[in-house]
Amino acid sequence: MSRQSAPAPSPPETKREVVTETLHGIDVDDPYRWLEGDDEAVREWVDAQNAHVDEALDDDLRDRLRPRFEDLVEVADYGPIAVREGRYFATVREPGADHARLVVRDAPDGADRVLVDPNAWAANRDDDRPPRSMAWYVPSHDGERVAVGVTEGGDENYDVRVLSVPDPSEGHSGSEAGESDSDAAEGYGLGVEEVAVLPERGRVNAGSLAWEADGEGFVYVATGGAADGAQMDKEIRRFRLADGTDEEEVLLEHDDQHVWPRVTVDPDSGLLAVAFSEMVGGTEWYVHVDGELRPVLTDTDAETSVQFHGGTAFVSTDHGAPRRRLLACSVDRFREGDLSFEECREVLPGGEGIIQSVVPTPERLLVHRQRDAHSRLSVHDRDGTHLRDVSLPSYCSVTWVSGNRDAPEAFFGLTGFDRPPAVRGLDLDDGSGVGGDESDGAPELASTELDSTEIDSVDLPVPDDLVVEQRFVDSTDGAEVPVFVCYREDVEVDGARPTLLYGYGGFRNSVTPSFGRFRLPFLADGGAFAAVCARGGYEYGEPWHEAGMLADKQHTFDDFVAAGEALCGSGLTDADHLAVAGGSNGGLSVGAVVTQRPDLWAAAQCAVPLLDMLRFHRFLLGESWTTEYGHPEEPEAFEYLREYSPYHNVDPEATHPPVYFTTAASDTRVHPSHARKMTARLQNEAAGGPFLLRTKGETGHGVGKPTSMIVDEQTDSWAFLYEQLGVEVGGDADRDGA
Repeated sequence: MSRQSAPAPSPPETKREVVTETLHGIDVDDPYRWLEGDDEAVREWVDAQNAHVDEALDDDLRDRLRPRFEDLVEVADYGPIAVREGRYFATVREPGADHARLVVRDAPDGADRVLVDPNAWAANRDDDRPPRSMAWYVPSHDGERVAVGVTEGGDENYDVRVLSVPDPSEGHSGSEAGESDSDAAEGYGLGVEEVAVLPERGRVNAGSLAWEADGEGFVYVATGGAADGAQMDKEIRRFRLADGTDEEEVLLEHDDQHVWPRVTVDPDSGLLAVAFSEMVGGTEWYVHVDGELRPVLTDTDAETSVQFHGGTAFVSTDHGAPRRRLLACSVDRFREGDLSFEECREVLPGGEGIIQSVVPTPERLLVHRQRDAHSRLSVHDRDGTHLRDVSLPSYCSVTWVSGNRDAPEAFFGLTGFDRPPAVRGLDLDDGSGVGGDESDGAPELASTELDSTEIDSVDLPVPDDLVVEQRFVDSTDGAEVPVFVCYREDVEVDGARPTLLYGYGGFRNSVTPSFGRFRLPFLADGGAFAAVCARGGYEYGEPWHEAGMLADKQHTFDDFVAAGEALCGSGLTDADHLAVAGGSNGGLSVGAVVTQRPDLWAAAQCAVPLLDMLRFHRFLLGESWTTEYGHPEEPEAFEYLREYSPYHNVDPEATHPPVYFTTAASDTRVHPSHARKMTARLQNEAAGGPFLLRTKGETGHGVGKPTSMIVDEQTDSWAFLYEQLGVEVGGDADRDGA
């Protein structure tokens, strides 16, 4: 399978120190458990593996690919828009910058006033400390303050910084944060003041912090840190600004390792609602009234989200609707507690498309649905009456939606395999359709679709002959699995087309059409990209998720294999030109299909993966994932986990494809020992390869990576694939600039 012109260098030596455990009456050998540690021997082994990667990868390929990837980051990137009382917050990464800046505008397409510039942190970095980055932000309801999550080394242990938002006359517009301002030296724009700093608040994030109605404080979920093994020790806290001093109280301590709290606040009434949910289970809702939690929607296995607007509590749930429906009741009734789903009025019934999100405005609802894993948008009255569909291209993804609480205005992100990300705006009253003959009581619609306005877009050289298809392949238990395929129609390929198959398959995460800028050279050079919507995701609602979890997890891997076989059977590619890729839970999928069907793949990329499924629960957040995978300490779960655990199913008699593993020293989600141990076992016990492991420092599971690091990673990753699949750099003379 390997396309290398010279024999691969030998990997570093790895000592075997077999630890044997008897689990549920079965002896299980673990010869590389010492790689779970963090001592000098492990660090030396990691350094040797990194050196081995540098020796094994083709330097000429890397040198030829790097400029193409560097060109691809020399364009701007735009994040979601958040509207707060006439202020429009967004993140913008300027061409060539390592990090996005947080800006505020006075109109959706207005001039940027810089609030936070993490690039200044990098410029003023103390070399003795890991690099800082901004991972998230939450503006107050009045737009006068913003809470920002800052992490060091991408470890997802956040400091929360509370900043003031200056008035337009005070702020800085357009260029870099002002050099003459003392705050700017700390990475803040002119007029921005640091109101408070809450250091080391753990895994708090934008989804677990909610500003109170008066803008003088917020409620958030704090956790312990990874270093002391306390990431799943959780507290709901209230932080207040009062008389220049910081006040903070603990509202609730929560130590259930499988349940995560969320908080939301009604900006109108000030009601605090608290949700408790397993990562993949049901959700229970409470309200915090008079210092106590009052149950509202409890004793249910339904996955439910709640948002408040204009005196109404909108409840999106899969209760009675596997693909979700939208219910509603008054905020006053929600506050009373002991609410049943049956008491709520149905606004949007369940249907063929899955309701992903709903944005309420004063008179309208913007509804995002996914059908067959691609997006639909529609506009409705607040009672659910359908008014218009939003015009969207075929096979696209709406990546986020947001709205203006006070006006008929909404925004969304749009992308696709052949469509760079764009930020678009909607006037929900534009051509609202009231007109014509109303004698029958039903107003006619002026047209059937509503057009959106482009606000920001990424300018990248996309070949104009790209073909995007959706195919359906047969898998086990009668499942028809969607597979997206993207390739250049007019490029000539001598023989089977080099193809990369990507997938995830877990935790209710759907694989939808996405744009990958670093795929452009591969597509330009004749490659094809495919994405499989494996079971375990949410492409068809909770039944699709449940069909790929716990004892049915094998279905996920079956779907990967079915997709690979179908791509080969279609004539697009063959097993000598087909690679498979995935990360995190998707890395587990890659590890499983490489060990179960090593003959099907010419190469594999396996990023920040879970691979030892008998010990995953012992590290970092692993215990919380037992609701998805099952618990190795339970006999029944142990049996099916052992059956597919990649680390325990390496066949020394089989020839395995080359595998490129990546992990991060500061990953606080998936422990790097998974990739270390699997690499060691393959290098020492399996035929085939090469088996390479790149470990990055000063980064984690993926948060806060500077652009320069991303370019390095992409250069190595694609150089590996180009070599193993036999792709010629610049193989097609007319690449449309890609």
